[in-house]
Amino acid sequence: MKKTIVSLSVIGSLMAGVAFAQDATAFRDGFVAGNVSWEDVQARAKDEGEINLYYWGGSDKINIWMDSVAVPALAAEGVKLNPVRITGTKDAVDLVLAEKGSGKGLGEGSVDAIWVNGENFATLKRQDALMGAFADKLPNSTNIEWNPEDPRALLNLRDFGVETNASEMPWSGQQYVCSVNTARVSGDVPHTFAAMKSYLEANPGKFAYVKPPHFVGNTFVQAAMYAHNPDGNGAVPFQASIDEMGAAELARLITPGMEYLKALEPHLLGAGGTARYPEDPKTLDGLFLNGEIDFSCQFGLFGVATGLRDGTYPEGAEQFVFPEGNMIKNKNYLVIPGNAPNPAAAMVMANYMASVDSQATKLEIAGMPAGIDPWRLSAEDSAKLDAASPGLVGVTQADLDANTAPDTNATLVDVIEATWLEYIERDSSESIETIVANAVANLK
Repeated sequence: MKKTIVSLSVIGSLMAGVAFAQDATAFRDGFVAGNVSWEDVQARAKDEGEINLYYWGGSDKINIWMDSVAVPALAAEGVKLNPVRITGTKDAVDLVLAEKGSGKGLGEGSVDAIWVNGENFATLKRQDALMGAFADKLPNSTNIEWNPEDPRALLNLRDFGVETNASEMPWSGQQYVCSVNTARVSGDVPHTFAAMKSYLEANPGKFAYVKPPHFVGNTFVQAAMYAHNPDGNGAVPFQASIDEMGAAELARLITPGMEYLKALEPHLLGAGGTARYPEDPKTLDGLFLNGEIDFSCQFGLFGVATGLRDGTYPEGAEQFVFPEGNMIKNKNYLVIPGNAPNPAAAMVMANYMASVDSQATKLEIAGMPAGIDPWRLSAEDSAKLDAASPGLVGVTQADLDANTAPDTNATLVDVIEATWLEYIERDSSESIETIVANAVANLK
């Protein structure tokens, strides 16, 4: 019988690794309880040595900023940042949940942090797959409004209607903004859904929105639901969860909006044949630049300014208010999974991402609006953010603030998306009430 000989040094290394992983739980619990100093976090982060940040890598500008600014900045703090570029955030969420399901706890997984919001955050929270309340305990958390009595704190405290409980760090802010090619559109631009339909009846094929289930397409659909809410109170009822609202009530609320989108479809890009829905914002940008469509609607407060600078938007591009009163505004965040292999390094990374310097350079290079709150900053730091901003084109911040709407509750998003796919894309003959009921049943 052949014997296997394992050296004492190998055994010692394995035991040390197990102890370090077990110690990660004590470290996490101590930090969340306020019993671990930031100096201890920094020391442990250097021992861990790296951080694996999973994020959507579809923006060259974000990738350039990540490689040229964030990586060296964290290296200066003794942490190697590994940017893991993925095509869909759900891939990272699924990996975390699969590893959690296999018994991998804190210190034992593969994913240290994920760029998320909305449904993906709700999924992680529902599955108890988050590290806990870390965000409001980082040094740079002073740059963020956490006071629940301040209405400006809403986007830090709730993500698609789901309480964040400080388990995610705000990273960037956004608002759904539409752009018009003024070289092609004469006269008044449409500011309401009714006016857009009238415009397209006179100019068929000159508008398209990104196809759901892409989140940009879902956002357009949600805005249409708000605008056609039969009770006339816009986004208000859509803040409730599906359990609170029920399938029948949701069907009642979204029926007029879905009927509008059905009536709009013959006038969209591809008019006279099959409506064409671009798969993503980059495709939408190409259609806009080439003059195939007259408008482009997506997230990107500074999209026109950076698009004109980079030559990816037509020269006549300007932003405009659409739809009035229903321009959805939100934030996106960084979360640390409950089985992160390097939790201390992940917190050092999150703290850096909430710094003024990080936010300003990200704003300048990638055009990503700040996730920190300017009223929490010194006059000097606030001015630094202002100087980094590419600027608005055609609208003012006051215009945008006057037409803001919140995101739909995360538990409703999948149902509305499934309804659009069945009623609009597949042209189902079933009633919206039946489609919604089936979609809700499939969530159970």
